[in-house]
Amino acid sequence: MTSPLLPAFLIGALCATAAILPSPQEEPPKMPSPQDMAAMMEKAKKFTQPGDAHKLLEKMLGKWDYEMRMFMGGQSTPPEKGTSETTWLMDGRWIRTSWSGTMMRMPTQGFMLMGYDNFKMSYVVTMVSSMDTAMNHAEGDLTQDGKTLIVYGTLDEYLTGEHDKMVKYVWRFESADRVVFEVHDLPIGEAGTKVVEVAYTRAK
Repeated sequence: MTSPLLPAFLIGALCATAAILPSPQEEPPKMPSPQDMAAMMEKAKKFTQPGDAHKLLEKMLGKWDYEMRMFMGGQSTPPEKGTSETTWLMDGRWIRTSWSGTMMRMPTQGFMLMGYDNFKMSYVVTMVSSMDTAMNHAEGDLTQDGKTLIVYGTLDEYLTGEHDKMVKYVWRFESADRVVFEVHDLPIGEAGTKVVEVAYTRAK
């Protein structure tokens, strides 16, 4: 015996198929004219070409010596030294920084990518290190005076089980040859949030 549901099923399937097929009256999309394409490409330059915001990246280029301190309860650890180098990953667009030194007397290495996303209108940063298996991301902007870059992101605190803790990274451009980098643990409160400070001096 034929199931009475079979005709209804077939009708439903045919209707669904018809809904995704183009109507006979619809014309396939046309390729834009060369003039329209040129206008689109010109408009896209605002988002695809490096601009004034990317000039900040040049300040970080070069070889640097650094001293790192950690802060706990208002007290800092003895400074630990290391070296870093920043080069263009893609000229005028992205920089890459690699560093090596010690942290808590243990050898450590790290890598950072930084650029400016014209569409987001923000600096974007990705960092990894040999101290864990995390890849941390952050976004932010320059202060109005152009002397400080502040970006915000999240990280996981595996020792306490906390996920996506808010963190602030700060680069203070004190001179052409000195940059101070800070890490702030925002859940601490409104004050005393700095937990790491790295003072970079351009290598001679």
